[in-house]
Amino acid sequence: MAQGFSLYLNLLRFAAAIVVLLSHFAYERFTRGDYLIIRELNLGSDAVVVFFVISGLVIAFAARQKDMAGPAYVFARLTRLFSVVLPAILLTLALDYWGARIDPAGYDGWWWNPAPVWEVLLRTLSFSTEWTGSGFRPGTNGPFWSLSYEAAYYLLFGIVVFLSGIRRAFWLTLVLIVVGVKPLLLMPSWLLGVWLYHRGATAFSRPATAVFAFAGALVVYIVALALDVPDILFAISNVAMGQGQVTALRFSNEFVWNGLLGAIVALHLAGAMKLFDATIPNPRWEKAVAWLAGSSFSLYLVHYPALQFWNAIIPQMDSGALRDSTLFAVTLMTCFVFASVFEHKIWAFRKLLVRLWQSIQGATSIALVK
Repeated sequence: MAQGFSLYLNLLRFAAAIVVLLSHFAYERFTRGDYLIIRELNLGSDAVVVFFVISGLVIAFAARQKDMAGPAYVFARLTRLFSVVLPAILLTLALDYWGARIDPAGYDGWWWNPAPVWEVLLRTLSFSTEWTGSGFRPGTNGPFWSLSYEAAYYLLFGIVVFLSGIRRAFWLTLVLIVVGVKPLLLMPSWLLGVWLYHRGATAFSRPATAVFAFAGALVVYIVALALDVPDILFAISNVAMGQGQVTALRFSNEFVWNGLLGAIVALHLAGAMKLFDATIPNPRWEKAVAWLAGSSFSLYLVHYPALQFWNAIIPQMDSGALRDSTLFAVTLMTCFVFASVFEHKIWAFRKLLVRLWQSIQGATSIALVK
């Protein structure tokens, strides 16, 4: 992957995570509704589609260039997920526990599901919160829903790429049944990312057409929002399927718009592949961008429970702007500290697991010899 394009992806990943944070920060209970325009435009949901397209691209790249065997792919995906998900869910449980005792009224709403700890751990660590037609919110961690989708995509992709014949057909059928329809409705955006890896670099032969795709996709997105295209498509879905059926889809209820948006994002990134295919001679800010992008998973998964907790802790102030900036800053800092401790240590975590496995294999060999 070209260094310039990789740098652009890093910028986009971090920007998308910040947009998701801002979309929750804009809720009235946090900031009095002063920033509701972010929610009205539904930018947070759109940012998740950006994540899906990038994820498909990165996973396809990893499967071809790094994890070229099934066991390596499974190890990489599981360690990537669990190195952040497990501590993030434990932190969510802790913040919710103390936050609800400090400010019970602040947690009295749809945004908190006070489920038993065992149920939260079972549903999140199996990534089944949005599978088989169910819908489960782990405490205040609303953004976790997309991890349930991501895990399904990783699993389905791995089955298609690393299995064959009757084994592939059996496991693919079983997983499709278990996962259910909701994640599958948004999977086209993820698959567009896979397409980008295989065909994106050759989609445009000339820089001029790449510029047109790169900038034109942005223009199409802005015009679509200005013309309320997402709302129009949602209304058409309600008429065609029935409002109850669309509502039951939960986070996939805008699947028509999300599919169109995935195509817009893919077009934009295909243009970026051609425009940023050069090698960058180590710009001074490249490492900083990589660090921020390497914190985006933590930022996405930790910010909501942190936002809810700090909102309960920080007292009211005469200046709403001062309180808003304080709430935003401490939430962001919480996410960055978490990322420094967990997400940025993934290689150490993987090395530890490899050493443990080697120790177990060695102990087993010794026992067999004896």
